[in-house]
Amino acid sequence: MDHTSRAVARAITGVLVALSCSLAAAQYPDRTVTMVVPFPPGGVADTVARPVAEALGKELKQTVVIENKAGAGGALGMGHVARAAPDGYTVLMALSSISVLPEADKLFGRKPAFTLNQLKPIARFTADPTVFVVRADAPWKTLAEFLADAKRRPGALNYGSSGNYGTMHVPMEMLKADAGFRMVHIPFTGAGPAVVALLGGQVDAIASGPASVAQHIRAGRLRALAHWGDKPLLALPDVPSLTSLGHRVKFAQWSGLFVPAGTPEDVVQKLRAAARKVSDDPQVQQVIRTAGSPIEYLDAPEFQRYWDADAAVMAEVVQRIGRVE
Repeated sequence: MDHTSRAVARAITGVLVALSCSLAAAQYPDRTVTMVVPFPPGGVADTVARPVAEALGKELKQTVVIENKAGAGGALGMGHVARAAPDGYTVLMALSSISVLPEADKLFGRKPAFTLNQLKPIARFTADPTVFVVRADAPWKTLAEFLADAKRRPGALNYGSSGNYGTMHVPMEMLKADAGFRMVHIPFTGAGPAVVALLGGQVDAIASGPASVAQHIRAGRLRALAHWGDKPLLALPDVPSLTSLGHRVKFAQWSGLFVPAGTPEDVVQKLRAAARKVSDDPQVQQVIRTAGSPIEYLDAPEFQRYWDADAAVMAEVVQRIGRVE
């Protein structure tokens, strides 16, 4: 085959591949979609993902199944989706720790489990300040009482998290740096196990998204002492913000839907349209609101800008925290 013939053959092959991809996108989805939650059941990502997956399946007219792929503070599941085929059949429900974990890998000089440009945002669903929570039978009735005890007994108290540099670790380290006290950090494999450890008395406190703890607070098992937001929380309107108590820290634990970079634009548009309808679904709104997290929807372009700004702030926080073994 001469040079001209090879060039024609390559051009034809390219056209056929493009047509094939276009046809596949037009038929999307024609099989089950997997929504990866990179944490165990019981945490914020899982709480948001379940009603969203059910409603998304109705919009797409195809089953959307949840796969909890926990490990490494969420990096295992996030990395799995980042490396998945970019065809729209593997999607990710992530938390704001997605911005933190690659920065943490850099601190240790190791290859990141994933990079931010390997994932493309579809929609943000929630954005909640974390809440400082202790058991209801604990001796501390206010944050001031807790901090006074922590300063009086440096290192005697501990707190649980969803893993190193996760959305339960970072806000507590921000508060520790601002208020000047010491606590022992005990990482778990997700928010669910951390909440269970608090309920069981294995840890003294946690910084959690409202959705993971609101039901326990309402049931009288846990007590919220403060939150990392700048306005009253819908689920916990009587809980003071840290800024109102004189601490210069804010942190939002947001949840959002992502696909692997390179996913065809037709597929991305279908997912965006479906996510928009899901966010307006009264049943989804009610389920998530009851869990403690009102819908704070952002479509892909606005979500991308929000994510970029948040990632820049989190990179600075991670550098300030430094290496945590």
